[in-house]
Amino acid sequence: MVNKLNSLTRWLRDYHVLARYRTQWILAGLFLLLAAAATLAVPLAFRGVVDTGLTSNAIDLQFIYLLLLAAVLAVMTASRFYMMSWLGERVVADIRQRVFENVLRQSPRYFETLQTGEVLSRLTSDTTLVQTLVGSSISIALRSLVMLIGGMTMMLVTSAWLAGIMIILLAVIVLPLWALGRRVRKMSRTSQDKVADTSAMAGEVLNAITTVQAFTREPHEQQRFNAAVEAAFLEAKKRITMRSLLTAMAIVMSFGVIVFVLWIGAQQVTAGVMTLGELTQFVLYAVLIAGSIGALSETWGDLQRAAGAMERLVELMQATPDLVYHDATTSQERIPFQPPSPSAPQVDAMVFSSVSFAYPSRPDFMAIKGLSFAVRQGARYALVGPSGAGKSTLFAMLLRFYAPTIGQIAVFGRDITQWPVSELRNLIGIVPQEPIIFASSAMENIRYGKLDASDEEVIAAAKTAHADGFISALPEGYSSFLGERGVRLSGGQKQRISIARAILKNPPILLLDEATSALDAESEREVQLALDSVLPGRTSLTIAHRLATVLRADCILVLEEGQLVEQGSHADLIKQGGLYARLADLQFA
Repeated sequence: MVNKLNSLTRWLRDYHVLARYRTQWILAGLFLLLAAAATLAVPLAFRGVVDTGLTSNAIDLQFIYLLLLAAVLAVMTASRFYMMSWLGERVVADIRQRVFENVLRQSPRYFETLQTGEVLSRLTSDTTLVQTLVGSSISIALRSLVMLIGGMTMMLVTSAWLAGIMIILLAVIVLPLWALGRRVRKMSRTSQDKVADTSAMAGEVLNAITTVQAFTREPHEQQRFNAAVEAAFLEAKKRITMRSLLTAMAIVMSFGVIVFVLWIGAQQVTAGVMTLGELTQFVLYAVLIAGSIGALSETWGDLQRAAGAMERLVELMQATPDLVYHDATTSQERIPFQPPSPSAPQVDAMVFSSVSFAYPSRPDFMAIKGLSFAVRQGARYALVGPSGAGKSTLFAMLLRFYAPTIGQIAVFGRDITQWPVSELRNLIGIVPQEPIIFASSAMENIRYGKLDASDEEVIAAAKTAHADGFISALPEGYSSFLGERGVRLSGGQKQRISIARAILKNPPILLLDEATSALDAESEREVQLALDSVLPGRTSLTIAHRLATVLRADCILVLEEGQLVEQGSHADLIKQGGLYARLADLQFA
């Protein structure tokens, strides 16, 4: 438990949360101490009322003291609540931002084992628990701890003998409560993991809803989800059972100690050792201590549960990105890309030198084997080969999603490890085989390629990609909401949105991953005409299974089982009668 709370403390320190909100932390602590002091002064005032006597002339002043204490207590408690609640919301907002920022920087390898639903669960339910911890539980725990220490101190002043007995007995009951608290923490972590499993499952099913419905697997998925929810409920049931037992034991044992001690105090009043006012003061402090112990037992459960949540969040915040974000150059060496002048010696746009690669999840299988080739600036190259030949893997390495296991890759004469990642990726535009459409308007989806583009630039890119026609026909034109993952568009329309996005980015290198695979014959022809007007003078590398799309390529690279087996123009490769010729014969026969 202490280690998990230390994780939160380290995060607060390392990311300057304590320094950034120093004033708020100080004010919250000040208000907490003043509220506790006002509360601890109440028994003293009651002692004065009892010992003064209701018929005394000074009784009015004693009640005025009580009223003033109540006013101070109300103002300080409200101020403490506001400041701690503000800090809770602020800290959680910072945690969410930090977690999301770090997750965004992770390579695809990171998400091979971590589902997006798991990340979303930690960003929502886990951060909510931390908000409860910072904004409420810690405040209550600190207030109760101050009240407990202050009450004990005042009880020692009132009657050291009775207070000593109470302290010894209370110390005895702490051990079993501590043991139960440790079990609650372990159960809390397990419970949160089960909740995250349900979120991950729901996200996966909803993202594949059309497939689920097409195969009429709604009952099956409902059964799986119900089982996951029930498993989460059973874990939560175990946790709340143990927490309820913890609370009951804390209250019964602490009140038992207090009642026993007060019985002894009553005997002392009868014997004339204590005054009635002193016993009243002692009783009120005992009540405050009992309340503090009860509150501490309640917040202890919250602390245990939030500690488990914080552990899961720290895992995301401390996850170190792969070398994809570790640039070898210093900030002084980071020179933005400048197009070469016509008089300057031309360097190849891309060079693969003896590149071999194995995916981290399959280290014994080489997806790419000793691959070497160069792509000239301004030339149109194509990658052709059977599925699994390594074509998409080359794109992933160019974008530094993965690093070569062996060999080097250079872009415009510089090793890609010497390019700052953001600058490297700004040089490259990509049209993926499965286009990604965000849940926003057509205008914003295309503008994703260049965030500061004007509406006119967006529309021009859409026209070049032959997307203007169907976008203009939408109910609200370019302002039309396209739905989550573009559910309101056909496959071909999504592809043309993706092409328009890449055109708007206007990069010197364009990667096309089956860019026309989802288009009908007429749309494919239109997009090919658009690409013919865009690609001249721009380096392009196209993955193609439909060979009709690469007939005009300057050079076709034929891959098989991760190796380069042929290269040349369409006509040359047909003459060679190799793999490409066989593929062409199958398609064009």
